[in-house]
Amino acid sequence: MSSNNSRPLCLIPGPVEMSSTVLQAHSTPATAHTDPKFVEAFGQVIEMLREVVQTKTAQPFVIAGSGTLGWDQTAANLVEAGENVLVLSNGYFGEGLADCMETYGAAVTRLRAEPGNRQSLEEVAQALQAKKYKIVTVSQVDTSTGVLGDVKGVAELVKKFSPETLVVVDGVCATAAERLYFDAWGVDVVITASQKALGCPPGISVVVASQKALGVLASRKTPVPAYYINWNRWLPIMKSYEDRAVKYFATPCVQTIFALNTSLHEMLSNGGMESVFAAHERTSAKVKAAVASWGLKTVAVSPEVSATAMTAVWLPESIQAADLLPKLKARGVVAAGGILAGQAHRYFRLGHMGITATQDNGYVDIMLKAASEALEECGHAIAPSSGRSTPPRL
Repeated sequence: MSSNNSRPLCLIPGPVEMSSTVLQAHSTPATAHTDPKFVEAFGQVIEMLREVVQTKTAQPFVIAGSGTLGWDQTAANLVEAGENVLVLSNGYFGEGLADCMETYGAAVTRLRAEPGNRQSLEEVAQALQAKKYKIVTVSQVDTSTGVLGDVKGVAELVKKFSPETLVVVDGVCATAAERLYFDAWGVDVVITASQKALGCPPGISVVVASQKALGVLASRKTPVPAYYINWNRWLPIMKSYEDRAVKYFATPCVQTIFALNTSLHEMLSNGGMESVFAAHERTSAKVKAAVASWGLKTVAVSPEVSATAMTAVWLPESIQAADLLPKLKARGVVAAGGILAGQAHRYFRLGHMGITATQDNGYVDIMLKAASEALEECGHAIAPSSGRSTPPRL
């Protein structure tokens, strides 16, 4: 069970478990968005987000909303009707991003991979040479499958074959867990949200846009077809708060920004992002080794295409997700079922990002022990000691 023994641990691919200091920051009394303490906290958040994605010059947008709002922000501000967008779809969320782009008038080409895999770079290169695209999108982690997109490889191809094209990364289930070097790799947009590896409650849509992307916004031939998510309205707000001055367009989510400020400080204070990436990689390796010891396979077809933030696991033919999940919860762990159409019952998903990966809290040991016992209760034979490490006292 969780540290206070009163509830199960939330070990899905987001929302994630949060530190007690983040929860305390989120529970602050009502505070005006003009309060100097909030202005300072908001300004720090904008600055620290640059460090998280490894950029010196890109512009973060921190707006009340879910990760999905980042899709709308990107499509509304950077696409004009009829422009070509290439979506590299590795699952449910790649398809959703494609639908969002089409909603704003984009002519979308979907380059799909088989479930559990990603597109080869040869396929991406062929697509880039077939026509000119305004945007190429890549899901760094598709939460439906646990597949890791090759952001660096795709960005290199764009630079080679179509340097004017914007590289857009859906990093909702990746940012602050998977390695990403915004400036060095030539990324133009990262879309993410507060409730995953950023280690904060849901409620903040985070988008980081390059100066190249902002130049595309400035040179639009048609008005941005949106009000609330129009970056022309938000850009002065972000710049003002970063300068520690108040400017108003819409009320920010004050308490959630306090919480995000605390989480980012904790994340960056012990070795920076390299330490964070390494911790997620160690945790992921431990989880994948346990899955193999159970005699099961991940949905991701190989280590090369496997996310470090989460793991999706195929179940034995005799077990369905609906059988397993209640038994996991009875052992103090909330996991997630599958969401791929027609296959949702065949697999389950574990989240191991944020403090589950970076802090010595025993959550991963609890998760693996619960999963192995629940699988056995469902009738799956597991070799003695597989995934059964005794969790530390909490």
